[in-house]
Amino acid sequence: MAKASFITPLLDLVFPPRCPLCGDALAQQGGLCAACWMKLAVPGEPACSTCQRPLGDSIVRAGALQCAPCMADPPRHAGIAAATLYNDTSRELVLAFKRGKRIALADLLARLMRSRLPELEGEWLVVPVPLHRWRLWERGFNQSALLAQRIARAVNQPLVVDALERRKRTPSLGGLGKRARAEALRGAIVANQRRAAQLKGANVLLVDDVMTSGATTDACLAALRKAGAGQVRIACFARVLDEALDHAGPDTAALAA
Repeated sequence: MAKASFITPLLDLVFPPRCPLCGDALAQQGGLCAACWMKLAVPGEPACSTCQRPLGDSIVRAGALQCAPCMADPPRHAGIAAATLYNDTSRELVLAFKRGKRIALADLLARLMRSRLPELEGEWLVVPVPLHRWRLWERGFNQSALLAQRIARAVNQPLVVDALERRKRTPSLGGLGKRARAEALRGAIVANQRRAAQLKGANVLLVDDVMTSGATTDACLAALRKAGAGQVRIACFARVLDEALDHAGPDTAALAA
């Protein structure tokens, strides 16, 4: 820690702290300026106790703690923790991280995700959503694995980076409907047989950068359930809600890969 504190002034002199979105000067590295912070849409209350979807005050006064989609089709996960709701600002951060290869943003995104996580009681495995090996080769890194690494460290739980495998290279899911996404992912994600003993009966925190329709996380959930995992919670940086998709346009296609 002392060594890092000693290096920080020199680092700031060579690379003055700047907001990664607008370029304005910052007091220290690794954050956003006040104006950009204000543009992030952080999920608020009241919200669905299961999926974190915002609820109207009238619904809460009626005594409902879950949203209509969760009541109609109860999810197989134990909850979703999203750092932000999808908007232009979160999109810019994710694209800079994933497509712009600004992997230093992983620290910021993971901190925001950690702040939204409930306390994890007992032992958990932190597992990233996998990339197909060819996409991993093209990109050079799995953005979800970088986030999972930092979150595992923050919550003091083991990271199992290869617990899931993406065996089939799927097309970009952007622009596809829910049924088409599910079909594209059929059989694509499986549990790693070498991790079978670890996964059986284990509680899992599944980490992804962006959750769009939920098709990818559903495929991961199915693989984890088949492997005998216990509770599965989902942590993501940006959450695209169904009602937001109508206004997101083609930008969500860039996030879906």
